Amino acid sequence: MRRQENTTPESLAVHPLGEVPALVDGEVTLLDSLSSCLHLADRFPERHLAPPVGSPERGPYYGWMTFAELHLDPAVLAFYERTHPDEDAAKHKARLAAVLDVIDRGLGDREFLVGGGFSAADILMASILHLAHTLKLLDGHPRLLEYVRRLTQRPAVRRAVAG
Repeated sequence: MRRQENTTPESLAVHPLGEVPALVDGEVTLLDSLSSCLHLADRFPERHLAPPVGSPERGPYYGWMTFAELHLDPAVLAFYERTHPDEDAAKHKARLAAVLDVIDRGLGDREFLVGGGFSAADILMASILHLAHTLKLLDGHPRLLEYVRRLTQRPAVRRAVAG
């Protein structure tokens, strides 16, 4: 985006708003992280990125996916994009702190969010938490810092950021 590649005709043909992410999978085009993660987890069930349909973990899986997109992402982006006036900074800091506390309590002492194993919910949550960490917004949340560190050290993540 820094090089304005998102404004090329080719990019705009995929995502008319010039935003990322955008996923093209055959005839399916998805324009956000949540639908992309849900789609790919269901498209490749052998990768075990989602709890089985009908399992007790499926509801919490959906819950964490939507919580990441609907609560964490806007709270972090308010600081990334600096969309709030200075007088609203305290309100945004309080909101972010409350959101981070929910995630911290929900994660508890577990390694992953749901089902005892790595899932697409961890991919989505860790990607947003990584941005929060980059913006120095995770102070006071050592468990979330460790979660982000652990997930960003996964071999697939290392390959993705290298290439």
